Amino acid sequence: MEGTDLPYIVSVGTAVPDHTLQQEEAREFARELFRDAFQDITRYLPIFDHASIRTRRLARPREWFEEDRSFAERNDAYTETACRLGEEAVKQCLERAGVHPGEVDHLFFVSTSGLATPSIDARMIHRLGFSRHVKRTPIWGLGCAGGASGLARAYEYTLAFPESRVILLAVELCSLTFRRGDHTKSNLVATSLFADGAAAVLIIGNEAPFPAGLSGRPRVLDTMSTTWPNSLDVMGWEVEDDGLKVLFSRDIPSIVRREVPAAVEGFLTRSGLDLNRVGRVIAHPGGMKVLTAYQEALSLPEEAFRHSRSILGEYGNMSSVTVLFVLERELQEEHQAGSYGLVTALGPGFSSEMMLLQW
Repeated sequence: MEGTDLPYIVSVGTAVPDHTLQQEEAREFARELFRDAFQDITRYLPIFDHASIRTRRLARPREWFEEDRSFAERNDAYTETACRLGEEAVKQCLERAGVHPGEVDHLFFVSTSGLATPSIDARMIHRLGFSRHVKRTPIWGLGCAGGASGLARAYEYTLAFPESRVILLAVELCSLTFRRGDHTKSNLVATSLFADGAAAVLIIGNEAPFPAGLSGRPRVLDTMSTTWPNSLDVMGWEVEDDGLKVLFSRDIPSIVRREVPAAVEGFLTRSGLDLNRVGRVIAHPGGMKVLTAYQEALSLPEEAFRHSRSILGEYGNMSSVTVLFVLERELQEEHQAGSYGLVTALGPGFSSEMMLLQW
């Protein structure tokens, strides 16, 4: 298929809650909460510094988390906040493209940090003025890979229906999964990393009218999903009576170094490319150790991950949403015609999603 026949990524809109958490404040919160669970809590607190995160946004003020909250109470907060942030992100995305909600043909919704039926996408229809006949696909459980995976599924829809306009909405409220009674090291690490946010992306097929006044938007050339065997315990949730228990393996950076280079090489080879031809890496910044592992494994300069590092520092790890914040930064820059970009994210499974862009 020729490049001119392929879908465009047109615009990105983002939204974050009002409550800001400084990393120093998070560190002291963790010191008080975990000090009785670890023999020497001071020994573990440097993970807050090594995360290279300065600020994060939370769905509720920090004081709200100082009391025990039921799963139902936290999930009610998820539904309310997800609708509010989702509406803001979609509005911004469509306004930047000059597209009316009624012109959208399909709405994909990605999340892993809360539950809602009717799903959040259903609640968006009348709030935003979508057509009552708009198609909806809610996707749950992809974790940090969800932003890239959702983007790939939206691309595939516009490839099959080239006259269509598609919105991907990702919302994650990771803070609302926090369980005060979980004194595991995984929860301590999560407390140092995770944050809340929403992002919406507009993708249009090559037969849909391109929005006036926009230029320099990338086309999607290819995508690839990978799920490695014997890796279900690397990352995910366990469902407990009081909510979702976070699971993290300390081996994630080493898995990146061992598995990602071959996966990236195989993906780019399908398009006759290698990493030397890819000028931009739009990577989900799961954490500084993971970004460093990416950089070392792919033998790329720090500059290649500039936006990923910046988003991590300003917003923390917003799970599936984060890579879309990185994409928003990338779309704000000028690119040489014909240049390539690689979108990549890792998530539970243990899995990878990659997408090849060309400007």
